[in-house]
Amino acid sequence: MDDFKNFLTKYWGAILGGLIATILLCTGAYRLLVVIVILVLGIWAGNYYQNNKETIKSKLKKIIDKM
Repeated sequence: MDDFKNFLTKYWGAILGGLIATILLCTGAYRLLVVIVILVLGIWAGNYYQNNKETIKSKLKKIIDKM
């Protein structure tokens, strides 16, 4: 019993993550998560571009000049 208890305390995060992933896959809610992740990445990229416009332009120019 102690071995099982040690296993649970050591890997409880992975077990919980696996259960949540299984529930999301069974209900089809993973599609919503994909949309949310893409939306957040788009917002982050737009904000990054807005704040670092000159740096991005100079890096892209260097890459294009190397080609």
